[in-house]
Amino acid sequence: MGRIALEAGAQGLTVHPRPDQRHIRFTDVPELRALMDDEFHQADYNIEGYPTDDFLDLCETNQPEQVTLVPDDPSQPTSDHGWDFRLQHNYLAPIVARLKTAGMAVSLFADPDPESIKWAADTGCHRVELYTGPYGGTYDNPDAAAREVELLGQTADAAHQLGLGVNAGHDLTVANLPALVARIPNLVEVSIGHGLTADALEYGMAETVRRFLKACGH
Repeated sequence: MGRIALEAGAQGLTVHPRPDQRHIRFTDVPELRALMDDEFHQADYNIEGYPTDDFLDLCETNQPEQVTLVPDDPSQPTSDHGWDFRLQHNYLAPIVARLKTAGMAVSLFADPDPESIKWAADTGCHRVELYTGPYGGTYDNPDAAAREVELLGQTADAAHQLGLGVNAGHDLTVANLPALVARIPNLVEVSIGHGLTADALEYGMAETVRRFLKACGH
């Protein structure tokens, strides 16, 4: 599936190796590293997870281009909030430094909150990934969707002013991506999991990737 997605134009692969391995097995992580090293040299490998020692060791062993740190409790069903940067920037800073020293770019999962971004920048991270779950939940309410997009846009503006790149992820779809990209035209990347997999059941993986690329303006 990774090869098909990359052949169809995906610019990289994101994996979230949770402790219970329900999304991906730990043994899959080096297999995908090898795939990109052997066949897709320009692809960006992004490993996402909560920064336990085991997770950090996994990243250092497999050397992804990017690591996205999320504040998930291991028992959480899915990511549902960003870091509290005001309270946790001192916790995150040495972890960010460790990963940067090992040659990886670091992105931190962030709620749409412009005021908190200065604390994220204080950790030394390269990017933030905007949590777009609340935006995805407004699929049947155009007014609420517009408000969420504007808040995400203001957060992205704050990040850019501080020199941070901006990613986005969670509950993004072919339908709701265009408005987000229009408000944040310098969005670096989006990570699509559930929506991509669900659409692939109907359209196939390759066509689904092409649909999402078109929704992003590519």
